Amino acid sequence: MTKISWIRELWLDLQDPHHVAHFQEMCGVHGSFSRSPGAGGGGELDRTRTHNNGSISGGSETKGSVVSEGGEGQKLTSQTLRRIGASTTTSSTTTTTTTEGETENPSTNGTVLTNATGEGVATGGVKPHSTVKPLRKNSLTGDAGHEFRIENRLLYYLFTLATELGNESFYITFFPFLMWNLDAFVGRRVVMVWVWVMYLGQCTKDLVGWQRPASPPVVKVEMFYNSEYSMPSTHAMSGTALPFSLFFLTYGRWEYPFPIGLGLALTWTVLVCVSRIYMGMHSILDVVVGFLYTVLILLVILPSLDAVDGFYLTCRYAPLVIVLVHLGLGLFSFTLDTWSTSRGDTAQILGTGAGMALASHVNHLLGLLPDPGPEQLPLPVTPLGAGLLALMGVRLALGVLVLLATRAVMKKVTIALVCRLIGVSSADVRAARQNMGVELPYRYIVYGAVGFNVIFLVPLLFSHTRLS
Repeated sequence: MTKISWIRELWLDLQDPHHVAHFQEMCGVHGSFSRSPGAGGGGELDRTRTHNNGSISGGSETKGSVVSEGGEGQKLTSQTLRRIGASTTTSSTTTTTTTEGETENPSTNGTVLTNATGEGVATGGVKPHSTVKPLRKNSLTGDAGHEFRIENRLLYYLFTLATELGNESFYITFFPFLMWNLDAFVGRRVVMVWVWVMYLGQCTKDLVGWQRPASPPVVKVEMFYNSEYSMPSTHAMSGTALPFSLFFLTYGRWEYPFPIGLGLALTWTVLVCVSRIYMGMHSILDVVVGFLYTVLILLVILPSLDAVDGFYLTCRYAPLVIVLVHLGLGLFSFTLDTWSTSRGDTAQILGTGAGMALASHVNHLLGLLPDPGPEQLPLPVTPLGAGLLALMGVRLALGVLVLLATRAVMKKVTIALVCRLIGVSSADVRAARQNMGVELPYRYIVYGAVGFNVIFLVPLLFSHTRLS
């Protein structure tokens, strides 16, 4: 075998959804699947068959293939865990679990979710009452997924927490906490890294256009991002960029041992990356490429942070450049003709980055959140006493309430305003938000305001309430 052939085989093998399913089964995740009456074989999936972004449509199945259940995965046995393309066929005895007949709203970007109907029978001894539903259905597409069984609750909660490290609920608390309680200097630069890494990752996903791991055999523990493309994993990219940019920006600036900083960064990255395989959202290849892609981006971005941050703070034309750059990146990158969570997330990231950069410029002019001088470095790690913890908690709680209020008010005002300007009905908010002319301005404006208030309004509030 030549070196090129070996690399190609490895590349294809790392895409194999059966590896994902096998890992899920080892972690105690068991799904159910339906088989067409009289179908034979072991449910082997053909690489050339259309996956419809991770869910195989029942209408496109051939005889002997596995019927999709809207993102629900097949419970694999040791007999069916084998590589795609194997020349032998192993028969296995299977039972099925079906749900009450309903058809989900078809999600766009190629995903078609189809439920099976019939009498419910437990798979592998699974009792119906012992199953759980996938996490976080998509409120716009209506994709809710189907039930599966969890045997290891500890791993379930661990990886659920780990995957949240790449979701909005984490970002809206993590970045503010970093700005308000730790180091605004580091916070600004981490946000810059996050914006570029996530922007490049989302754009690459849409350019490559690879589907999510096929279900079955994969169990979809999470459904929220199932309508997005898969390569590379932007959760893996964020889970690599945030901890390692924090580590490189703080080591030497704060006083802490090198092994502790490196160990925490590695733990964060590994947990997030592995959680995406556990959730059934990515193949091993998606996660590996996401990690390596981020390392390459960090090698380019980290050395340029001083120059970019200095420009944002001091140049008189910085506000104009910030707005034009962030808007331009969005306008030149959105090429999809159907709705996807990727498009909205990209606009949200760019809006947040623009808002924070604008607020940093204003803060510099007004003298808010000043950076420590060189004579104050390295910064000592202050012992966490009860008083300090209480102060940090009050800041975070008060500040996040302001951000949530900002988001709620801006959403209500912006969606109605944008719909009126472009002539789209705002009666059905779900349908309106899937219109690119509504979604992009809405996301930019709302999250631009949230990002601005993280660095300007909330610190100003702290200074007036003696919480600084």
